[in-house]
Amino acid sequence: MAHTLIIAEAGVNHNGDISIAKQLVDVAADSGADYVKFQTFKAEKMVTRLASKAGYQMAGQDPVKQSTQFDMLKSLELDTKTHQLLIDHCQKKKIGFLSTAFDLDSIDLISELGIPFFKVPSGEITNLPYLKKIAGKGKPVVLSTGMATLQEVVDAFDLLTTHGVDREKITVLHCNTEYPTPIEDVNLKAMLTLQKELNVDVGYSDHTLGIEVPIAAVAMGATVIEKHFTIDKSMKGPDHKSSLEPGELKAMVSAIRNIELAKGNGFKTPSPSEIKNLKFARKSIHLARDVSENHKVTESDLIMKRPGDGISPMQLDLVIGKKIIKNLKADHQLTWEDFS
Repeated sequence: MAHTLIIAEAGVNHNGDISIAKQLVDVAADSGADYVKFQTFKAEKMVTRLASKAGYQMAGQDPVKQSTQFDMLKSLELDTKTHQLLIDHCQKKKIGFLSTAFDLDSIDLISELGIPFFKVPSGEITNLPYLKKIAGKGKPVVLSTGMATLQEVVDAFDLLTTHGVDREKITVLHCNTEYPTPIEDVNLKAMLTLQKELNVDVGYSDHTLGIEVPIAAVAMGATVIEKHFTIDKSMKGPDHKSSLEPGELKAMVSAIRNIELAKGNGFKTPSPSEIKNLKFARKSIHLARDVSENHKVTESDLIMKRPGDGISPMQLDLVIGKKIIKNLKADHQLTWEDFS
């Protein structure tokens, strides 16, 4: 059974508060997710001081209520000490720690902290220096593709492989960068297009409301699922409203684990649980009327009835024309010993 890697995306839903960040780790661990992921950045290296906020960021009513991305992001930075505290808490809770870097220095920081792989966010897919630096670290890469054309994805993929990442160590995530994503814009089939074009493992980073789309993505072959979550959707901040609450996250993980089991091995054969029902659900050849010894069987003498532990109806042509060796009553289940 293939294991789907589930990344519970805490992102910046800690609102700059380490106690909330630790609560998010607890929720992710309790859900059964494989990793909890935060975001690592320095506002000064990520955005200009006058850059405006996206619509979803303004709708979130950030705690500091500033009008620029810079002010919002500055309040959400995690310093090195906080990273280490979160890593220690993750180890205590037995869940993997991840963070996405949004600038070159932050790539160095999370690499030194020992993350097992890099997650490239959708916004960096056209950032050549960023991708080159990621590739130079020699670790596996999960590449998000929100807002990207197929050619942009191919270009980023080729850049990563050219600069040192083995193609089999790259997983490409289909994604839509709108918070929340309208259902009609999800386009899950694009995930399969990426798989066919690049011949690599694919997954899905979800920003829809609810849990049905990531579950469907797993059924379609996603090997990685990433989903935002929060302690409480009513909290102030840019991503809370499009995030899952704890019970929803747990339900999503549980459903994905069930889908993994349900996908099976691909071979079409009776399962252990259903074999016992063969004779009760299928039919075998029975007599439709009384027949006498030496009677030559015709099709009108026969009826297909349950149980199915006798001669299969698929062998009907082998029965027609045979002679009965003794008198038999209607409803008798024929056996090969009934014929001369």
